[in-house]
Amino acid sequence: VKYWWLKVISRLFCITGQQLSLKILPHTHFSCLLFFYLYLFFGRPGEQKHLKELPSLQWMHLAVVACGNRLEETLIMLKSAVLFSYRKLKFHIFAEDSLKPEFEKKLREWPSSYTKKFDYNLYPIAFSVGNAQEWKKLFKPCAAQRLFLPVILKDVDSLLYVDTDVLFLRPIDDIWRFLKEFNSTQLAAMAPEHEIPKIGWYSRFARHPYYGTTGVNSGVMLMNLTRIRNTQFKNSMIPAGLMWEEMLYPLYQKYKNYITWGDQDLLNIIFYFNPECLYVFPCQWNYRPDHCMYGSNCKGAEEEGISVLHGNRGVYHDDKQPTFKALYEVIRDFPFEDNLFQSLYYPLQSKFLDTVHTLCGRIPQVFLKQIEKTMKKVYENRVIVHMGANYRY
Repeated sequence: VKYWWLKVISRLFCITGQQLSLKILPHTHFSCLLFFYLYLFFGRPGEQKHLKELPSLQWMHLAVVACGNRLEETLIMLKSAVLFSYRKLKFHIFAEDSLKPEFEKKLREWPSSYTKKFDYNLYPIAFSVGNAQEWKKLFKPCAAQRLFLPVILKDVDSLLYVDTDVLFLRPIDDIWRFLKEFNSTQLAAMAPEHEIPKIGWYSRFARHPYYGTTGVNSGVMLMNLTRIRNTQFKNSMIPAGLMWEEMLYPLYQKYKNYITWGDQDLLNIIFYFNPECLYVFPCQWNYRPDHCMYGSNCKGAEEEGISVLHGNRGVYHDDKQPTFKALYEVIRDFPFEDNLFQSLYYPLQSKFLDTVHTLCGRIPQVFLKQIEKTMKKVYENRVIVHMGANYRY
């Protein structure tokens, strides 16, 4: 009711759009409203509106580790982070020396309207205890670096770590809020490795302790680093507790012949002995092919849509899961200065039509629901800011 005038004008623009033979989404009111937003803020092709500076709020810290051929994946992940987030981001990029110049070059090429939303630091790959080469080759190249983040980033209180093959479909602000839901003992958050124990990997094959009934996946890991640094962890090596850094290498030495997934297995072992320290967030915050390739089994995603997409198994780069690949390619190809609706959402819908022969492709609403909500919020916020700036009492 408060914004009744938006509905009236949007209907007029919708009629105009239909007369111009523009594509309109099945959700008519949402389509009309978005068409009006696009005209209001982007006007005719070539027109640009300047957005207000972001308020100076507390940084949200995002860490990633990139080695080998992971440059493009990492940049697309970072791009998805800045597209939708509201508060400023601080990127902590751990990379091999050969990749650092490329990161600097590519990030400098991004338009200022987006570079003002984040800052970044580049770090070398470094392991503070044990054999560095042994750590570096654990599971995937450099993946074990995440275990040392609390030790290296001593001035950072809280941090979101993600694998390079992650895409954000909603603002990072939303997953950051889980930190406020931690109780007094919780210091990290991860999603379950699987939703169904009888077909989960850990419940069938693990030869070591793991968290809960299905284990947890470390591809998306929210951490209170201050608590991790100050906690003594129960373990299977000595009766007394051990600090994080002094526990890592002895733990690896004890279980190295029994682990398959490297650092993720070590984290599962740690939280098996310290379950009170872990907050478990729902599967839609770390949605992987396993959640749909055998049939849909993530109820949270069915209800709310996917919040964070995790394209493990290399699915962005082959044709085994074209729905995941479509999302990756659309975000990769999206021109920063274009409008989201026309240059991201429509191409995504079109690509999804070619994926309906797969089990994941049969549930496009799961992939589109959250990103549609996110885009709607972006445009609504811009309308309110625009009207507020021009309204005079």
